[in-house]
This record gives sequence, C-alpha cells and structure tokens, in this order.
Amino acid sequence: MQFSELNLHPDLTRSIKDAGYISCMPVQEQVLTNAFNGQDLYVQSQTGTGKTAAYLVVIFQRLLSESILAGKKAIIMVPTRELAVQVEEEAKVLGKYLPFKAGSFYGGVGYSQQQQLLKDKVQILVGTPGRVLDLNKSGHMNLMDIAFLVLDEADRMFDMGFYPDLRRLIQVVPPADRRQTMLFSATLNTWVKNLAWEYTKNPIEIEIEPETVTVDEVEQILYHVHSEDKMKMLLGILEREKPESVIIFCNTKRFVEIVAKRLRINGIECEFIIGDLPQIKRLKIIDDIKAGRIRYLVATDVAARGLDIDALAMVINYDLPVESENYVHRIGRTARAGKTGKAITLASEYDVYELPDIEKYIGKKIPSQIAGESLYSKDKSETVRIKTDFYDDRERDGRQGADRKKSGSRSRKKEPKRSKPGKTSPPKQVRNTQQERKTQQARNVQHSELAQQAALAELSFEQRMAYYKEKYDGSGKSKENKTQDSAAEARQQPKQGIIGKLLGIFKK
Repeated sequence: MQFSELNLHPDLTRSIKDAGYISCMPVQEQVLTNAFNGQDLYVQSQTGTGKTAAYLVVIFQRLLSESILAGKKAIIMVPTRELAVQVEEEAKVLGKYLPFKAGSFYGGVGYSQQQQLLKDKVQILVGTPGRVLDLNKSGHMNLMDIAFLVLDEADRMFDMGFYPDLRRLIQVVPPADRRQTMLFSATLNTWVKNLAWEYTKNPIEIEIEPETVTVDEVEQILYHVHSEDKMKMLLGILEREKPESVIIFCNTKRFVEIVAKRLRINGIECEFIIGDLPQIKRLKIIDDIKAGRIRYLVATDVAARGLDIDALAMVINYDLPVESENYVHRIGRTARAGKTGKAITLASEYDVYELPDIEKYIGKKIPSQIAGESLYSKDKSETVRIKTDFYDDRERDGRQGADRKKSGSRSRKKEPKRSKPGKTSPPKQVRNTQQERKTQQARNVQHSELAQQAALAELSFEQRMAYYKEKYDGSGKSKENKTQDSAAEARQQPKQGIIGKLLGIFKK
C-alpha cells in the first residue's frame, strides 16, 4: 500500500512526501488500516520496522480531521531518553506543516526547559515514565486532556522496571473509553498482554513476523573463543574487516566501559554509551555516531535501544545476549529496511549456553568459522588495569570470565596479614615458582586451541552442545560455582568425549 492511497490531510501528505515515505511497511499498513476509527491496538513489531511513523500518522490525522479532538494531546511513553529524542525528531519531521508542537520529557536534565515546553502548549508529549510522573505530580503536566496514549517498546520498559510507573501513569490519564491506546512491543509477553487487556478497550492484536527477513539478510559468523582471548580477537576482527561503522555489544555497563577503554589503549578511537553518562554527553555521542563522526560504539542492549544508524556496517556481539530476542535486535541494526549487514559473535566458555535458545529462536544454526592465528591481534592493554569512572575501580577487570562471575561484587585488595609467632609465610621464591608453573600450564594449553576450534567448526549444533555440557558440567557442579583454578585443572586433563575423538582423528 502507498501512503498516497490514504485519504490523509493535504498538509500531512505533504510532510510524509518530504520525509521520503512512499510505500507502507507491513506494520504501517496494518496500523493505518485499523486505527483511524479510534480502535485500540496492541502490536508486536521489532524495532526498525516503521512503527513510529505509523502511530504518529494516526495521531496527526485524527487531530486534524476530528473537531471533537481539538486541543487534545497525545502522550507517547518510551523506555529511554535517546528514544524519546528520536521520536520527538520524527514527530517534527512528519508534523513539518502541521500546527502541533512536539516536545520530549526525560530525566538527567533540568526541569526548566521542559516546564517551558508545557507552558507553550505542546500537544505531542514524548517521555520516559519517571520524568512524566514527576511533572504530573508537581502540577506542571496535566494529563487529563490526553486523547492518545502510546506505549512504545513496552517490553523494554518492563525489563527496566517501569511496570509500576506505567500503572500509576495510566491512573492519571482519561479512562480507556475516552482515549485511544496503542501499545507496541517486540514481544507480547505476559506483562505486556496483562497491561494491554487491563487498560485498553477491545484492542485489535496485530502481530508482525519477527525480523526473519532481516536475519536472513545479515551475514552471521560465530567464533568459539576463550574468554581471555576475546579482546585479542576483537582487535583482529576490526583490523581485518575495517568496518565503516560498528556497534560492539556487551551485557553489562561495566564491561562496556572496560572494552571501550581497552580499544582506546590499542589505538582504536571509539565511544561507549551507558545509562550513567551525563545526558549532554549521551546526546552528543548519538549525534556523532549518526553523523559518521564516530565509527565505533560500545553499548549495552538498553543503552542502544532505539538507536537508528543509517547503513550500519557491522555488529559484534562481544557477549552473547541472555535474551534470545536481543540477538535479533542487535544484528537487525545492520539490515534496516532491506539493507544487508554483517554480525560477528564471540562465544566463550562462559556464555556458550545461551546458544541453544538463540538458534532455536532464529530457526537455524549460526554459521561458525575457524579462528586462525591471523585473526588474533596483540592486545596492548593485556597487562593494564582499567580504572572505570562509573564503577568501583577496586574491582579487577583482567579477565572476562572472572569478572562476569564477580559482577556486582566489591572486591577489595586485602592487606597482608602479620605472621603469628611460630608461623612463617611461604618464601617469596616458592610463591613465584608456583605462579610460573601456572603460567606454563596455561601456555601448554594454548597450542591445542586451534585444533579444538577446527573440530568445533565441524560439529553439528547437537554435538557442540553435548561437548560443552560434558566439558563444563561433567563434574556435576554448575558453571557459576566453578573456580578458575578448577577450570584450569580441568583443562590439563586429557580431552575426552566428542571433541577428543575428533582431535584424535585429526592427529592421525
């Protein structure tokens, strides 16, 4: 369906044409077909599918064409400040020739500018739950003249703990029979469905197929890599591929900062974005990455949510995401609106267990390749202790696996205890010898890793998972309870099972 086929207000049609919209994307066609009569909707649709334009066109058209809505407002709730700014910008583009003022309301900045927007009679309000509730409670934002309530990326708002805020917000807007409610979510989980059925009126459910087309258009590569070698491989990939633009995803805010700073030590200019950054700096980074002034960005799923970067060349999963849907969100950023892209995933012994759910979700096995020696680069930051600005700098950051186990802990360097009379500490020379022995043991393991990776690349998915289960769960202990020492000891034992048999065949 073409936008020109819709019987829209001439000024709105003109704005849509100027924005370059010609053909409706699937979610746009479904929303525009069902929503102009005021019907409530809850829609399952991934990011990057055009849903923002869909609900904005509905809001603008109804405000322009229905006299009963004169002077009414729309409030659009989003999970992050970045997405609020993005939706505001889209509203300004599509409302270019319209008499409606749009504004965004979010935390991390002062209240005065946002309060002035409300005094200027802004009609399209885009905000995050916390700031909107604050402004309403203080009396600056009146929500009883709302005619449209949009909950965008509802599942992400629940993940971020906004569910109680959303319930409070819905209590201070007009009831369901006096507003149009449109709820958008990448996944229609129990929380989303409960909210939809509790606070909407006979909603139509629209389900747009997940990004299967986008996933198919992304070249996916999986490398099995030891956690201690992830940075070396990341450096090798960037050196070999030389992508024009890339987002590197980590699972935690702390590792986002650490990875970015290690890249800088290795001479790679990059930025990182986490929720703890000052808002002004966050917005500048977003503007720079969109304008191409920054090529490399390190981020978490939450911080990067809603970031639309034209022609993003590559996504690198430094960590495998815990939620399968987030894998699709991540790699889909390189294949917007039918474009192609490349996604590289580094799977270590600590996060390989996320693979079954991810491959089941996307409906196919992620192609794996052998990581030859040429793919690794020297890591100049290997012996450097990274001081983080937003986390306790006493936490050690030397090894990915150890850090993940200690995530959230406050590890302190203990003072040496004084020796009691009659007791002596082990001689320093003995301690050094023990350390050298451990170092040598680790080196003895490295020579077999290329052969292991070659074998892994030949395994089927079921064989791969059987191997990892045997290797890391064979003792009966969970991987979280294993210490690094026991892992090192296990690596010294003869290889057995599927991988051992394959290595034996290769040797012959």
